[in-house]
Amino acid sequence: QVQFVESGGGSVQPGGSLRLSCAASGSIFSVYAMGWYRQAPGKQRDLVAYITSGGSTNYADSVKGRFTISSDNAKKTVYLRMNSLKPEDTAVYYCYADIRYATGTVPLRYWGQGTQVTVSS
Repeated sequence: QVQFVESGGGSVQPGGSLRLSCAASGSIFSVYAMGWYRQAPGKQRDLVAYITSGGSTNYADSVKGRFTISSDNAKKTVYLRMNSLKPEDTAVYYCYADIRYATGTVPLRYWGQGTQVTVSS
């Protein structure tokens, strides 16, 4: 079993900033990658950003230059710094972790419970 503790969501005015964090715990051999998706009402869940255990990152075009993903491998924690927030960033943000249970096995994906981010004046 894998558990997540997400924090940092909330309400902010356009142009403001938030920092999300997500800590994974449980029966984890190793974490291959962690990241964030978001889902706005009536829309599909889309990738925001991810970071691998080696430090490689990838961002959705819509957040490049505004969001920064980072991680603490020892703490199995991923962070998402969000600057210059726009109303269209409003969504539930879900963290995930791709976890291996043994060397050479295919990672399995686990999801956090989600945290609401609202950008509004």
